[in-house]
Amino acid sequence: MTLSDTEAQARTLGGYDDASRLRQVHDRDWVLDRVTGEPGVLVDLGSGIGQLLEAALERFPSLRSAVGLERSAHRIAEATARLRPYGARVALHPADLTAPAPLPYRADVVTMTSVLHWLYPVEHRVLAWVRDHLAPGGSFLLTTYHPARDAHGLGGEDDLVRAALTGLGVPPEAVPELLDDRGVLPIATRTRPADELGELLAGFFTVEEWWEREAVVTVRDAAQYEHFHAATFGDYYASVLDPALHADFYRAVGRVAEERQRTLGRVSAMPVRLWRLTARTGGGA
Repeated sequence: MTLSDTEAQARTLGGYDDASRLRQVHDRDWVLDRVTGEPGVLVDLGSGIGQLLEAALERFPSLRSAVGLERSAHRIAEATARLRPYGARVALHPADLTAPAPLPYRADVVTMTSVLHWLYPVEHRVLAWVRDHLAPGGSFLLTTYHPARDAHGLGGEDDLVRAALTGLGVPPEAVPELLDDRGVLPIATRTRPADELGELLAGFFTVEEWWEREAVVTVRDAAQYEHFHAATFGDYYASVLDPALHADFYRAVGRVAEERQRTLGRVSAMPVRLWRLTARTGGGA
């Protein structure tokens, strides 16, 4: 079977540079605006194609080590090319953040933007890792999204997926069971409510400050959102369907997004919170 461009993109999580402009770029700048002092070591968890690391190296001449941990080999390869001009100041490590290995770094700053929900329900593992890898006085800057969710735990991107599946003939009331049968946990379920997450974080860190804004996603056309979904979520949702329907699914997601843009003036909007955390000693699970 010949894959469509979007299917191939979803398999490799390619095209993230363009896709990130719809959401994650805003997190990157928001986070780096809150780095204080002259950090020497910064670690970015889920570092993707290296955009945050590149921006940090440009902003902070004091950085002698910009360290990225990322699971996707394709994204690491892209980050390696992007960050090559910075030479020995950069270190990229393949890593599964659900079970991160120790590294010989103590970071002045650790960042994680729009990643934590992918680690549910074992977020405590990476939180303990961060606590143990912060230098004295270091900060953990973390962004988390908190979409409203329904009685089935669906919300945010799940709503677009439900509408797309409905357009492909799946009754809307059958979507929660279909996701469950295929082992696909709704993203809105993975993303804990802010108060619940705050309790979890408090087991490892002192919450120094937090800020909140509304993250609004707008889109130019169906194709742009189709590629955003593929680059961001890969085949996570598409996997509930027969592979022969994957290309149709991505197109359906794009059409739903375009219709929302036309009727609502946006594709989605949800609260996003930025936490500034410092390590506690002797805490955690």
